[in-house]
Amino acid sequence: MADNYLEKRYDEYVARKEAEQRKRQRAWKKQLEAYRKKLSKECQEVREAE
Repeated sequence: MADNYLEKRYDEYVARKEAEQRKRQRAWKKQLEAYRKKLSKECQEVREAE
């Protein structure tokens, strides 16, 4: 019984850890995409100014 309890707790821990990792990855990708759009816009503005 104790083994089942520990296994369940460990599985819950791993699931939380994986969910947190996915959340960080989504946030990173969102931030990177926003930066790329900003960089593209600034580059386009520079080209138009020339």
